[in-house]
Amino acid sequence: MGLDNFYRQIHGWLLLRGERVLAGLIIFFIGLWLIKKIRSRLRDRMNRTKVHSSVQPFILSLTIPALYVLLAVIVIDSLGFQLTIFTTMIGAFSVAAGLALSGTFQNFAGGVLILLLKPFEVDNYIAAQGQEGIVTTIQVFYTQLLTFDNKTIIIPNGKLFNEVIVNISRENKRRLDIEIKLGYIVDIEQVKGVINSSIASTANILAEPLPRVGVIALEIDGIKFAVDVWVEPGNFITTKIALQEKIIKNLVASGIKLPGV
Repeated sequence: MGLDNFYRQIHGWLLLRGERVLAGLIIFFIGLWLIKKIRSRLRDRMNRTKVHSSVQPFILSLTIPALYVLLAVIVIDSLGFQLTIFTTMIGAFSVAAGLALSGTFQNFAGGVLILLLKPFEVDNYIAAQGQEGIVTTIQVFYTQLLTFDNKTIIIPNGKLFNEVIVNISRENKRRLDIEIKLGYIVDIEQVKGVINSSIASTANILAEPLPRVGVIALEIDGIKFAVDVWVEPGNFITTKIALQEKIIKNLVASGIKLPGV
């Protein structure tokens, strides 16, 4: 009798819920197939658009579980349970908002945006957060710089992405500016000739754009000359030191009196 009663209950339940269960199963398996296709298409699309390899797992781990959750909600709803998609979405957005308020998530979001938008890349020379250096590592949470005096600087991506970033090496050339003040007794054309010959004999100065030498200001205590040359970013400091030393030596050798001498 107990077994017959059990079968009658199962039979009644199937008559009452059978269509919903069948629909739920169909939705479930179709949903699994669609999610599999979406994952494959999404991965192929990211590879074609050259999305950074560090970002791809993040996008997949964010998108695919969300689709599984959505599928579960749809299946549960199709079975007749009192669960609305709207309520679930409100809960999800609440969790996301809570994460967004934390510094860790801000760094994470900043890292993803840096890897996607590429304001700079590894080996670029940048200035940000009062620091300058060559980018050695871009992680999801932080970016690492190496300065010319061999210091490692780690900057959280949340702060880095929300502030001004100067990418010094992106254009592959950088202007080197030098100012020299001499007395009014000097011959301007002679000074310009000495400086131009110093530029011509200094290594690593680019032929284009052309160097520029001239008087930039007339001050009470002397004439100020401006020297503008172009160099590759990696040669900036070395070339600046070499050019300044050569200009001073050549001015002295030409008999031009330097201030304070």
